[in-house]
Amino acid sequence: MFDNAMNDDLPHILVVDDDDRLRELLRQFLSENGFRVSTASDAADARARLSGLVFDLLVLDLMMPGESGLDFAASYRKNSTVPILMLTAMAETEDRIAGLERGADDYLTKPFEPRELLLRINNILRRVPAAPELPDQVRLGDVVYDMVRGELSRGGEMIRLTDIEAALLKALAMRAGAVLSRDDLTELTGASGEGRAVDVQVTRLRRKIESNPKLPVYLQTVRGKGYVLRPD
Repeated sequence: MFDNAMNDDLPHILVVDDDDRLRELLRQFLSENGFRVSTASDAADARARLSGLVFDLLVLDLMMPGESGLDFAASYRKNSTVPILMLTAMAETEDRIAGLERGADDYLTKPFEPRELLLRINNILRRVPAAPELPDQVRLGDVVYDMVRGELSRGGEMIRLTDIEAALLKALAMRAGAVLSRDDLTELTGASGEGRAVDVQVTRLRRKIESNPKLPVYLQTVRGKGYVLRPD
C-alpha cells in the first residue's frame, strides 16, 4: 500500500509488519507526520516494493511468518545502505544485539509510544548522508536507458524488455560500475531458479544493448564475481 504519492520531496518509509492493524496505524501516523509511506506484510512483499521504489528508511518487524525480519535485514544489508529501524516484542539484550548485528541501525521494543518512533526515525535520517543523485538517462553507445521511465531505446525507437530484463537493467544501472554477483542479481530482480538463470537473462539483455553481444562493451562479465554495467 502506498500513500502521499504526489509529494516526492517527503522522506519515503517502507513499513514491513505482518500485523495488519499495526501496519495501518503506522502508515496513518507517519503520513500525518510528514512522510510518504508504503507498507508490506512480509519479506516477499517488501522485496516487491523495493524492486520498484526508492526508500529512505525501513521500519521492519523482527518476528514475521516465513522469512524473519532478522534474516531479511541481513540479506538486504548486503546490497543496500538504507537504514533499518527494527521493531520487536522481544526485549532481551541478546535480541537487540542480534538485530544490530544483522544490519539494523536502531531498535524499538513493542509496545512503544508513537512519538518515540517518530523521534528515532528523525534521528536516523539526520545521520544519513545525502544519497548521490542518479542520472535520468544512462547511455550505452547508441542505446539509451531512461532511468525514470524504465525504458530502453535506440534512435528514438523503443526496445521491448521483458519484466526480468527490465529489473536486471535497472539493478545494474542503479549500481553502475559496481560488480553484482549472480546471487545479488537474483535477489534484486526476483529471478526464479538458480544463479545460472541470471546468465540467461544477461545474454538476452546483451543482444538488445550491445553491438556485438559476444564481445560486450557495456554489460561485462567479471570472472568469478558477477556482472557490471559500464555506461559511456
